[in-house]
Amino acid sequence: MTAVVFIHGTGVREPGFSALAGRVAAGLTALRDGLRLVPHYWGGTHGATLAAGGASLPPAHGTTRSPAARPAAPGADAEDTTAAWAALYADPYAELALAAAGADPVVERPPGSLPPEQRLGLRLSELAARGDAPAAELGPGLARAATDLAAHPLLAGAAGALAPEELATVAARCLTARIIADGLDSDAPFVPGGDVRDAVTDRLAQELGAPPRGTGRGVRSLLLRTAGSAASRAVVRRRRALTEAAHPAAGDVLRYLSRGEGVRAGLRELIAGLEPPVAIVAHSLGGIIALDTLVLSPLPQVKLLVTAGSQAPFLYESGSLPSLAHPSPLPRHVPDWLNLYDPRDLLGYLGAGLFPGRVTDVAVDSRQPFPAAHSAYWTNPAVYRHIVDRLP
Repeated sequence: MTAVVFIHGTGVREPGFSALAGRVAAGLTALRDGLRLVPHYWGGTHGATLAAGGASLPPAHGTTRSPAARPAAPGADAEDTTAAWAALYADPYAELALAAAGADPVVERPPGSLPPEQRLGLRLSELAARGDAPAAELGPGLARAATDLAAHPLLAGAAGALAPEELATVAARCLTARIIADGLDSDAPFVPGGDVRDAVTDRLAQELGAPPRGTGRGVRSLLLRTAGSAASRAVVRRRRALTEAAHPAAGDVLRYLSRGEGVRAGLRELIAGLEPPVAIVAHSLGGIIALDTLVLSPLPQVKLLVTAGSQAPFLYESGSLPSLAHPSPLPRHVPDWLNLYDPRDLLGYLGAGLFPGRVTDVAVDSRQPFPAAHSAYWTNPAVYRHIVDRLP
């Protein structure tokens, strides 16, 4: 009788593990009689916990502010402003798009008048001609950002909804967000403090025709209608609850990578008490645990290793796998390895290119988006078919 040891991944705790192990047992035994599923639950003993009850978490309400920090604009909440900048970093043109969406129909202008978007376009071109110096504190990119904005089609639409001074301020925020967002995507991310960011934005707004003033009011009045400021505040205020809910997954990985021998010892002890042949079926971090154990300790009873949604190949290639460093080959005593991955699971990696002839990668498509795809292996019939086809 083949024994199938099932090892769970991150964040799994009881009673969820028993339900998951039952699902896996049902999926496998429906396709092959005579299997014995042996659950290996390590989360209770070796999983991460907040040992001091969350003493490391900041207070649940409010945020700390430096005494020198500039106040938010009248009526603007600091968290609201932060949420607005987050939206702008994701899409620097988001505020212009919102303004353009609410613009009045275009009307005929008096002969000889210069449309506001053209006036702003000229100022942007003049700004671009000065290079990156006017926003040097943000890093490089002002000239490129100003040139792109001057020719952007949203400028005309936004000009139909905003007064010239407000259009200049919105354009300045767009430039600032574009420079910072580009910096975040660089090999050496550079993120200035909020005070520097706001000061540069004020300076750019004046260069583009706005009177001196803070930037918070416009962000709040225009962008935050759809940026979800209430949701942002709720996240901060619920930080303890969110951390307590999320920490097992991240904490399990960190704890294993720093103190993983106890988990591996428990798996070795379990397998030592089983009659061969044995197969290991492991999900996510469970696959890392299984591979490390097999690399470090020859276990001849184990004839097949199955990983699903595993990061083990990535850790090996990046030099982070505890048991084996690239380019060392997989030891000969490691059994056949079937590696299942969902193309939409961003936490599933390939092993065949790293260990030629030793790993079989098989795609199993749950048709679920990430992160749901990472948990959908055990409701996918194709997963069980591939496993049963290779069981000893």
